[in-house]
Amino acid sequence: MSTEKKGNSFLIPSIADILFLSVFLYLAFYAGKGLLNDSDTAWHIRTGEYILKSLSIPRHDIFSFITPPIPWTAHEWLAEVIMAVIHKSFGLTGIALFFSFLIALVYYLLFRMLRTYNGNILFSVAVAVLAVGSSPMHWLARPHIFTHLFLITWYIVLDGYQSGKFSRLFMLPLSLLLWVNLHGGFIIGLILLGAYIFGNLLEAFFAHGDERAATRGKARELGMAAFFCLLACLANPRGFHILLFPFNVVSNKYLMDHVQEFIAPNFHEPLVVKYLLFLLIGLLAAARKRLSAIELLLIIVFLNMALFSIRHVPLFAMILAPIIVRQGEAVFGSCAGRFACFARKKGEGIASVDSSSRGIAWPAAGVALVLLFAATGRIHFAFDPKIKPVAAVEFLNREPIAGNMFNNDQIGGYIIYAANPNYKVFFDGRSDMYGIARMKEYNKITGFEPGWEQIMEKYGMTWIIFDARSGLSRYLLENSRWRLIYADKVANIFVKNIPEYGYLINRYRGVKALPYDNDDKEKE
Repeated sequence: MSTEKKGNSFLIPSIADILFLSVFLYLAFYAGKGLLNDSDTAWHIRTGEYILKSLSIPRHDIFSFITPPIPWTAHEWLAEVIMAVIHKSFGLTGIALFFSFLIALVYYLLFRMLRTYNGNILFSVAVAVLAVGSSPMHWLARPHIFTHLFLITWYIVLDGYQSGKFSRLFMLPLSLLLWVNLHGGFIIGLILLGAYIFGNLLEAFFAHGDERAATRGKARELGMAAFFCLLACLANPRGFHILLFPFNVVSNKYLMDHVQEFIAPNFHEPLVVKYLLFLLIGLLAAARKRLSAIELLLIIVFLNMALFSIRHVPLFAMILAPIIVRQGEAVFGSCAGRFACFARKKGEGIASVDSSSRGIAWPAAGVALVLLFAATGRIHFAFDPKIKPVAAVEFLNREPIAGNMFNNDQIGGYIIYAANPNYKVFFDGRSDMYGIARMKEYNKITGFEPGWEQIMEKYGMTWIIFDARSGLSRYLLENSRWRLIYADKVANIFVKNIPEYGYLINRYRGVKALPYDNDDKEKE
């Protein structure tokens, strides 16, 4: 009988399996194209290809025409190599599915972590769903997804150590050898570790006797782990300088204020994370169990990060979920009414079935199914020609244009992917590399502010490819010093009205900008 149960348990999907499949299949069959909405994916792939071809990590910019080349910290080089290898074999479809898998794995691990508290499984499911719903705004095929994966792994290790369930602190410095070369978000792992160290020190300050000794001992062991983590951080091409890089980026106020993903969240929008926060506040008001010093530090630190930048909202949701589940158990742990008792008994029944599930047969089957559909061409991903200048860059490849271009960052990323090295860009998504001075020049041109043409002359830029729906494009259409030679609903191409471009101006004299209709406004 027991053997039969054990055998059948492999056929029963756990809730963690269902959560993994829900996220993975949703991305693979429906929303995966959104992972390629950001053009940074494009230059990450090309950077990885450069590294593989040259067997060197670039120290200076390799994609723009600006001279002398700008110093560049390619801190995501290992992620870029991985992306280049996948792209070479499986194209953009492989890139999208790879990051879909990583995203689904993050929430699989998060739910597995929530189940270790043995709280009401229905409540854990609700919290996990809210955590997932808080995150899609930053689901992109870019190296930061590695930070999401490593952060939940570190959280599991530190939480298990703190609760005494297991001790695997050795995994932290070992994993950091990879993390520090995959993405600059490794610094968030050190912040997480720091919260556990200082939380234990605070607990020790207010504790007595054996409890004080125990918390001091944990702080000491965690401090030793932090020491080895700092040593592991040095195993990267930039040595100790890599530790300063994330702080240099976030301390750049102009960058934080002008790059969309660094801007603070807009709570006028339906952000799901606010419901997680409301839930926590309600539980804290109802629960008699106080937050530990570690939990308090985690909430303060990661809430501050989430309010500072929308890109940190998914991390805050991930950190908040286990704290909410623990507080929920303190509130709902005893039956306080008919509905509460019913929910508890129902949850216990579901948890019993869930705990009988074994193996990873269902996630593996889901992955195999998606790979089969991809191999037979039923799943295919590419940059969306409705939002990326696919046709415009095809025009550039057919009709070479001499001289330096001006472009916006999203178009620059795609040009790096589809037209490098024939065309060098002025700007792309590497805003931290270009620096404040060049960003101000870029913004001055896009706003066609007084002096913008002098900046164009400074860099020898004699033609422009830009968003067709932008104010700059509409301005250039009325400016006799510029001539439109290509137009579609995504991008316009203008050349300066000078003899050098006379043949292009005459050849494409009849080109007109496409109408800016209501559908375009909605997309914008």
